[in-house]
Amino acid sequence: MNHNVYMSVALAAARRAFARGEVPIGAVVVTGSNRILAVAENSREHGKDPTGHAEIAALKKAAARWGDWRLYGCRIYVTLEPCPMCAGALLQARVKQVFYGAADPKAGALGSVIDLRKIPGYNHQLEAVGGIMAAQCSSLLKEFFKTLR
Repeated sequence: MNHNVYMSVALAAARRAFARGEVPIGAVVVTGSNRILAVAENSREHGKDPTGHAEIAALKKAAARWGDWRLYGCRIYVTLEPCPMCAGALLQARVKQVFYGAADPKAGALGSVIDLRKIPGYNHQLEAVGGIMAAQCSSLLKEFFKTLR
């Protein structure tokens, strides 16, 4: 399994978000048989929606296509470590694995600030691996925030 292929798709989604003035974060949901179910990017500004994160949008699209809210065996690639809202949604959707690019030292919920995978007694386990194409993911975010200053 080549994680860079899927992260490249997530980065392309993040670039689309950047072009629309959104924080450049992209997400891709992939089945256990390596089929892409959904691709999404941040849309909080345009949608005036606090839940308009790339992961939430990708989960909604994937569940609709999958035909069930339980995304058993699926994994997600996201350009930035998920926040608490998104990590919670990934757990609720029964996603098996999350692969992320850049760590988020301000809001990361898979180890950087908190780790929602370590809730005692929780009925679902989520595997997480960070650092997939981290330099490219981080660079895109830095470029975006530089344009705001």
